[in-house]
Formats: sequence, structure tokens, C-alpha cells
Amino acid sequence: MKMAATDALLTESVLGWSIFAIVLLVILVFCWVYIRKYQSRRESEVVSTITAICSLAVALITSALLPVDIFLVSFMKFPNGTYKDWAANNETRGQIEDTVLYGYYTLYSIILFCVFLWIPFVYFYYEEKDDDNINKCSQVKNALKYTIGFVIVCAALLLIGAFVPLQPPPNTNATQWEKMQYLVEEFGNHGLAALSFSISSLTLIGMLAVITYTAYGMSVLPLNLIKGTRSIVYERLENTEDMEDIEQQVEKLKSKCEDGRPLSTRDRRNLQDLETKLQVLQRRSRHLEIAERNCCTKVGSALRPLKILLGVFFILVALLFAVALFISNLDKALHSAGFSSGFVVFGTNLTNPLNELLLALQPVFPLDYVLITVITMYFVFTSMAGIRNMGIWFFWVRLYKIRPKRTRPQALLFLCMILLLIVLHTSYMIYSLAPQYVMYGSQKYLLQSPVPIPGPSPGNQSTPAPSPGNQTTVSTKICDANAPEDQCTVTRSYLFLHKFWFFSTIYYFGNWAFIGVFLIGLTVSCCKGKKSVIEGEVEADDSDVSDDDY
Repeated sequence: MKMAATDALLTESVLGWSIFAIVLLVILVFCWVYIRKYQSRRESEVVSTITAICSLAVALITSALLPVDIFLVSFMKFPNGTYKDWAANNETRGQIEDTVLYGYYTLYSIILFCVFLWIPFVYFYYEEKDDDNINKCSQVKNALKYTIGFVIVCAALLLIGAFVPLQPPPNTNATQWEKMQYLVEEFGNHGLAALSFSISSLTLIGMLAVITYTAYGMSVLPLNLIKGTRSIVYERLENTEDMEDIEQQVEKLKSKCEDGRPLSTRDRRNLQDLETKLQVLQRRSRHLEIAERNCCTKVGSALRPLKILLGVFFILVALLFAVALFISNLDKALHSAGFSSGFVVFGTNLTNPLNELLLALQPVFPLDYVLITVITMYFVFTSMAGIRNMGIWFFWVRLYKIRPKRTRPQALLFLCMILLLIVLHTSYMIYSLAPQYVMYGSQKYLLQSPVPIPGPSPGNQSTPAPSPGNQTTVSTKICDANAPEDQCTVTRSYLFLHKFWFFSTIYYFGNWAFIGVFLIGLTVSCCKGKKSVIEGEVEADDSDVSDDDY
């Protein structure tokens, strides 16, 4: 029996690793295509390209770990609530849970390495490359010098998480040496807590990125699909009319100096502005001609009905997410222990539509896992759409633009870093959308309930009847906070998210901000008209040389 269980576990492990290898290959291919699509052909650099592809792959792999975590805790049990043979042993279950937990910490450690060391180093290394007179050795030294600041911040977060104990020392009258020994022991016992604290601190920055980019992407992506783009023929006609109008104004200003008189300062400034606008319109004309001949534009026009259907589907999904997040936050506000507990609530007290949908799909394997995977990927891709449409900003200053074939290497590195931070916050967002399902997945447990047995009727003494007492009945229930601890396994993601209550409190208020920004972005996107077919390709601060990429 034990050998059969081991063989079954081995077979399932091989199948799982095979699926993981296929998913990993698909992710790497997607990352390569995506980076190459937006990468500038003139400023491409091997190190930054490889860094961007690997960082984007790490972000997508980390986002795919939550569905795997939910799948594993659910796969331990049969639909009738009993454990499978290979999972009946507590030690075996513990090994699987630890493997998932170590998987989280491994990927999160890689994210720390990328955010605090590798990406900053490559960014500054490329910045130093702009100086033609500098050699490779000096280039590396200068990049390391600027990267040290990020390393110091990372080390400070790790030390805070490791040396600040969650509980006070047992002996308040201890000497300084004994207190130091206690801190050293805490460091050994809470090494993983140090990593968790660092990741949670980064997640706060990821929360800001989610509020800024993901909320906007969830509103702009579906509405752009529904509204479509403007007609190329109409745009070219309008652009030609604008060019003719500006050319007439330029000729009118130049005619003032035909007799040799110099133009006034105001006229020279107006002439310079008009010539700049004319150059932009001429470049727009070239891009519109290219777009009109482009096969992708013709295919996109043919697929217009499909785009409308996708846009309607995405907007319905976005509204579903907003409603589920609002109900979850309202549930926490009404039924949690409040601010000091991180607004943690066990299970669901209000009907959450997304949580109920996932629970309803459980009987039809694997629809619930497909849906949770789609939700995870939806957050990632809407975040990418938000960054692509907004660009990369530092407060009110736009640092970089994200445009096909013309994105600078520094912008791609920033994009990947933002996505890494967003992925860290995605797990908490999905927990807020479907708390019960993210905690327990599709697990069920056996509930034994006593049923009273009535005594014999006083009017009928001919047949013996059972004596009054209790009879136990067994029923199957979906796992929740009231289930026995040994009957339901909590996902490692849930334990990781609620390790520090004060972070959960900040995330709670961040969810309200996310809902507000989403509604504002939805309103603004509805009021805006159709975008140009060459949206973002031609702007006033671009140079004519940048058109060489086309």
C-alpha cells in the first residue's frame, strides 16, 4: 500500500515537473518576443536585453506560483473530504508544504537580488556607457558605486526583519550581553522572517505601482479594444490639411523679411514653433503611410468584432474584480478585529461573487485552477498595458516612454522592475478578491454531527425499539475557518501574507485607493475619444533619427 502511494506520488511529481518545464519555456519565449517588440533597434545592448528578459520571466513565474500553491493543497484530498493515500501522512504533507514555502522564498530572494542589485547595476552600467572615453573597468566600478546604495537599503531591511523580534525578551531584567545573545538567537530563528519583512516592504512599493498602473490598465485596456482606433484615411486627410495650414503660416512669416528686414523676436519664435510642428506633422504623415501599408493594421481591422467582444469581456471582468474587492473590504471593515489585527478576517461573512464562482467551479476539474490562473495573468497583463499607455513617471515627471521598437534599455529595465514589484502585491490582491478560496482552495472535510434518536412509543410495546440516545452522521463541508486544524491545509501564500499585521493594515487601505483610481480611470477613459492608429509613435520631443527604426 505504501509502495503504491509512493509510486503515485512519483508519477504526479514527474507530471508536475513536465508541466512546469513547458510553462517555463512558454514564459521565456513570450518574454523574448515582448522585449524584442519594444526594444529600440538603435540602442539595444546585450546585457540589458538579457536582464530585462530574465526579470520579466521571474515576474511571470512568481505570479504563476499562487495557482500552484492552491492546486497542491487541494490535490491532497479527494472530493469526499478524505486525504489521498500519499497525503495521509502528516510528515508527507509537511514536506510538500515546506517545498512550496521554499519555492516562494527562492523566487522572492531572486526578486530581491534583481531589484536591489542586478537591475540597478545594469542600469548604471548602461548609463556610464554613454561616455565614450571611459573603459570597461571604470564603467563597472562606477556602476557598483551607485548600486551600493540599493544594497545598503536591502541590508537594512533584512536586519530590521531579523533583529527586531516579534515578541519581547522573556526576562526584562536581563543584562545587555544576554539581550544581545537573545537577538542573535532570534536572528537564527527568524532568518526567514527577515526575508519576509524585506519582501513585505517591497510589496508596499508594489502596492503603489498597482494603484497607479494596474488600476489604470484595467480601465484603459478594455475601452481601447471597444472603441478601436481612428480611420487611417481620415487621419491622413486631417494631417495633410494641418500641414498645408502651417505651411501657409510659415510662408506668411517669411514674406515679412523678403525685403531684407529682420524678423522681430516674436515672429522668429513663432516661426521656430511652426517649423517644429511642421516637422512633427511630416513625420506623422510618414508613419501613417507605413501603417496604411502594414498587414497587421489590415488584419486588426478584420478582427474588429473579436476585439469588441474581448473588450466587453475584459470590462465585465474588471467590474467583477472591483465589486469583489469592495465586498471583501466591506467584510473586513464590519467583521474583522480592526486596525491592530491588520483587518484579517477568516473566511467570508458577505457573499463575494468571485469567491462563490471559484467554489462553484470546483466540481468541474480543472476550471477553478484555470480561472485563478487567468485572474493572476490578467493582473500582470493589465499592469503591462497600464505601464505601456502611461509611460514611466517619477511623480509629475515622465522619465521614459514605452513604444514598439523605440524603447530605451533603461526604460525596459524600469518596466521589469515595476512588474516585479507589482507581482509581489498581486497575491494579496487575489486573496482580497477570493479570501476563502485562496486560503483553502477546493479542500473539503468530513464533519461528524450527532443526531438524537427518539425513544420507543408508549402505545406500541410489541416491537423492540432502540433506546434513546445519539447517532453520528458524517457530512462533507467546504473548508473554512471553523474546520479542524488537521483536516484543512492553509496555503503557504496566506501564511506569508499575514506574517506582519501592520503591512496587512496598509494593504487594506491600499485596496480602497485601488478601487477609487480604477473608477476615476474608467470615467476618464470613457470620456476620451478614439486613439490614433499611430498612438505614441510620433511626439514633439522625438528626433528624425528615431524614425530609422521603422
